[in-house]
Amino acid sequence: MATLINYSNSLIGIRMIYKHYSYLLKSLHSSQYSAHLADRRYDAKGHLARHGKKVFSQSDEDGIIAEIFERIGIKARNFVEFGVESGLECNSLWLLMQGWNGMWIEASSKHCKNIQSSHQLYLQNGQLNLRNDFVLRDNIDMMIANYLAQSKSADLDLLSIDIDSNDYWIWQAITVVKPRVVVIEYNAHWPPPANITIPYDPKFSWKADSYFGASLGALARLGKLKGYALVGCNLTGVNAFFVRDDLVKNRFYKPGDAKAHYEPPRFHLIGIHNGHPPAFGPVVEV
Repeated sequence: MATLINYSNSLIGIRMIYKHYSYLLKSLHSSQYSAHLADRRYDAKGHLARHGKKVFSQSDEDGIIAEIFERIGIKARNFVEFGVESGLECNSLWLLMQGWNGMWIEASSKHCKNIQSSHQLYLQNGQLNLRNDFVLRDNIDMMIANYLAQSKSADLDLLSIDIDSNDYWIWQAITVVKPRVVVIEYNAHWPPPANITIPYDPKFSWKADSYFGASLGALARLGKLKGYALVGCNLTGVNAFFVRDDLVKNRFYKPGDAKAHYEPPRFHLIGIHNGHPPAFGPVVEV
């Protein structure tokens, strides 16, 4: 297994891989996950839910991302993802293993140190660019622009945003490039028709409760303003998937419709059995 995914042969790496796959078998491959997918609404033409598969994503994002690119095609084979933590459970590791190139931005020095060890091969061969930095709306454009200049690419296939806080405001601030696909975490505790987000706060720290990020409706509105259509959410109610308008065509179920694509919080499917404890704070309607 360690050879397959090109990890270093460290004992820590082997333990992490074993833990990851044990977790996979106990969660997304459970009977509960299959039972939810039996809902007839997922039979609709173009719906993405049944394409979900977990390789290294938090839940079933890997399969949905693969299906989206199967429909719209791949151009630059590159990505930018921030909020990757250890780099063992994120939306772009599976792409990296398939020959893609990209940049990870992670605020934790501890996580970055672990990535430098466990992902040494990809860092050394130039496939992966790792940046230890805190993502702000004032610096994200510059970081992406620098990466694209270094990689000599004007295009970006995938942007993945998961920082449990200012996700809405960070996506809003990105103007230097228009990725073909955007994956962004939404707050499933705030269902449509709510169009709300937490106020921008560069010092915000998520407390693992229900107060974070933005509603799906707010992100769908922002996506429309930026030239994107919401094309689906994953079954666990964690991530929303957007495709650039010029690529959508008739390939997806009800593009842009937050009510049609909303999935409630089913965090028990990824091992969070108690969910997020209720919490509230100031919100902004957008």
